[in-house]
Amino acid sequence: MDRAATPPLRESMRVQVRILGALLVREMLTRYGRHNIGFLWLFVEPMMFTAGVTALWTASKSVHGSDLPIVAFALTGYSSVLLWRNMPGRCIGALWSNLSLMYHRNIRVLDIYVARILLEFGGATISFATLSVFFIALGWLKPPENVLEVAAGWLIIAWFGAALAITLGALSHESELVDKLWHPASYLIFPLSGAAFLVDALPEVAQKYVLLIPMVHGTEIVREGYFGSRVNAHYDLGYVLPFCLVLTFVALVATRWVAARVVPE
Repeated sequence: MDRAATPPLRESMRVQVRILGALLVREMLTRYGRHNIGFLWLFVEPMMFTAGVTALWTASKSVHGSDLPIVAFALTGYSSVLLWRNMPGRCIGALWSNLSLMYHRNIRVLDIYVARILLEFGGATISFATLSVFFIALGWLKPPENVLEVAAGWLIIAWFGAALAITLGALSHESELVDKLWHPASYLIFPLSGAAFLVDALPEVAQKYVLLIPMVHGTEIVREGYFGSRVNAHYDLGYVLPFCLVLTFVALVATRWVAARVVPE
């Protein structure tokens, strides 16, 4: 191997950052354009969804199995849903609309997916943080008891969503069936994701099965960080972290498999 032809790690990282930055800008301009508020829709849109669901839950006095304020419950629940559900939706079919970029030797299939995942993560995170500050300022919500724990739960949900998104994105390039199945599946999974209930409020038999769903653990951690001793959170890091690790491995293998079959247009 010619060592002189191999760029140093620092230079490779610099190139990678530039690639992702360019893909992020391209994606924002393609998706939101320059009209109206432009890329601000990135986080305004999820804010509108979350605020709307919060208002509906409050108006209907929804029962969620606890004495927690419905505003806080809806915010932590639906924001988490947007995080893991939107990532796969953006990655499925993403490669077909970006095949022309594959002519650039420094752009890889994984870069396309990572750029879209970063956009969704940024939008959902800004939406969650902004609405939290807004509701706290209005007195509808108390500040989180443990911000670091909220962030940890949020990152676990994001990790699961990103690994799932890359896996489905890669598989969707080979079969349109993935796109057809994901949309109804995401709606069916939503009631089981922990957004609308606390695991502690379920019967013990149901708890065992619900905790097989990875995003439930992240949502429980987020709520424990927000409400502290007011909730009896149920989660198992010894289950959810290995699950995300294995799913990440599957995602990388699927991406490498698809990258070898991609034909640029």
